[in-house]
Amino acid sequence: MDNYYYRMEPKKTAFDFYTDNGGSIVAIAGEDFAVIGSDTRLSTNYSIYTREQSKLFPLSEKTVLGCSGCWCDTLQLNKVVKAQMQMYYHDNNKTMSTPAVSQMLSTMMYYKRFLPYLVYTVLAGLDTEGKGCVYSYDPIGHCERSMFRAGGSSGALLQPLLDNQLGYMNMEKVEKKPVSLERALAVLKDVFISAAERDIYTGDSIAIQIITKDGVKSESFELRKD
Repeated sequence: MDNYYYRMEPKKTAFDFYTDNGGSIVAIAGEDFAVIGSDTRLSTNYSIYTREQSKLFPLSEKTVLGCSGCWCDTLQLNKVVKAQMQMYYHDNNKTMSTPAVSQMLSTMMYYKRFLPYLVYTVLAGLDTEGKGCVYSYDPIGHCERSMFRAGGSSGALLQPLLDNQLGYMNMEKVEKKPVSLERALAVLKDVFISAAERDIYTGDSIAIQIITKDGVKSESFELRKD
């Protein structure tokens, strides 16, 4: 019996660096505007922490960062980005442009590639020519510019809807018109309504940021609460 206790191995306890707090991000760019929205539900598994947490972070009058996933990583990434932009402003006496922020963000995320931020990141804003732009990233910083992007817990549900409604993919005999601000807002609300029906980590309401040459304007839209 004594030898049995000596042969017992130490008890192992698993440790996970990350927690996925859910949430979805959608961004749409137009000729002279960009719209980005996120749901406001912050949860883990089947527990809802709050129904009123926006996942959008205005960085300047022409740039907004959207992040979903691990909330502590989201806050840390946003903190570091803002600090770097502040140092850039003091060194150059001007605000960093959206394309410059996108490149800086890619470099920062790649630097953390061995213990990456567990976030789905979308950057929306106006470029140096005043045109709308959307940049999306994977966890280690690979960046892609597009006119619309969805990500987060319901990204796989939202992106096909955007491809159909805004990209007109696999649609014949359809006049492809530039998206207007009103159309972009309508599509953004519609896709979130659809996601809230299928994804338990997306819901409650939508926080919306509208970026134009006049600055950033905030709106909200209610979703189902259950």
